[in-house]
Amino acid sequence: MEADTLIAAGRRTVNIEAAAAAALEARIDENFARAADLIMHCTGRVIVTGMGKSGHIAGKLAATLASTGTPAFFVHPGEASHGDLGMITAHDVVIALSYSGETGEILTILPLLGRLGVPLIAMTGKPESTLASRSHVHLDVSVEVEACPLELAPTSSTTAALVMGDALAIALLEARNFTAEDFARSHPGGSLGRRLLLTVADVMHTDEALPLVNEHAMMREALLEMTAKGLGMTGVTDAEGRLIGLFTDGDLRRALDRDLDIKRAVIADYMTHSPKTVGPDVLAAEAVRLLETHRIGGGALMVVDDDTRPIGALNMQDLLRAGVI
Repeated sequence: MEADTLIAAGRRTVNIEAAAAAALEARIDENFARAADLIMHCTGRVIVTGMGKSGHIAGKLAATLASTGTPAFFVHPGEASHGDLGMITAHDVVIALSYSGETGEILTILPLLGRLGVPLIAMTGKPESTLASRSHVHLDVSVEVEACPLELAPTSSTTAALVMGDALAIALLEARNFTAEDFARSHPGGSLGRRLLLTVADVMHTDEALPLVNEHAMMREALLEMTAKGLGMTGVTDAEGRLIGLFTDGDLRRALDRDLDIKRAVIADYMTHSPKTVGPDVLAAEAVRLLETHRIGGGALMVVDDDTRPIGALNMQDLLRAGVI
């Protein structure tokens, strides 16, 4: 096939599926609101089920609900009648996806759902189907035509079900006042989770790994401390153990420009006085902002307690490794 033919087929598919999705807007109605209300008042879990391609969409919907504040999981309808129905309780809500509304594996489990009194939300393309008629709420995801020219592969229909499911999940997210912080808590391994949950205390170097010298230390002493701890810096403390300065690789380069005599130099004469610091409970992302805003040389930060005593240290490399940047 020539490129023009392939491009035309791809564009036709996009246009057909976009039209199928756009047609759903008019069906976001009282039934949609009733479905959302059933889920909002659910004291258990939302069980999503479907066979074949609908099953894949059902799995995605369960995952989207779970990550946006609605506890949910997928149950395979074929396995349900062989023991997995034990996962469903009277406190749950079931969402069943079947374009025909006649999927045998789903119809088989309907009597038990009825005996449990579980609210059933059906998502089908056939409002007159068995599944639709036996549901408490029916969401119409019918399409005029599949994008597949053979009218065999579910394409537009699965897109419509996917979009309807996303619409339901987002409506519930807004109804629950679900925030970015809430989202981060269910995605601690993602970049958003790291930015919104990771604190300075989670990434800082402490105890024996914390580079520190007192204000009377000689320059060579400070350099040995910096080398041993490998952070490209050392904090400088007074007699009471409070932080009064910071000496970094950048300070060393500037000191060398002043004809530094390493054997005689005292660190207090070359350190940066009253350096920027952070507390251990500050978000690591806020530490990044502080480093960038103040253009702190070497990307070095000391972490102090309420009495300005150093309890940790970190640099830009630590934040990079933690995935905050």
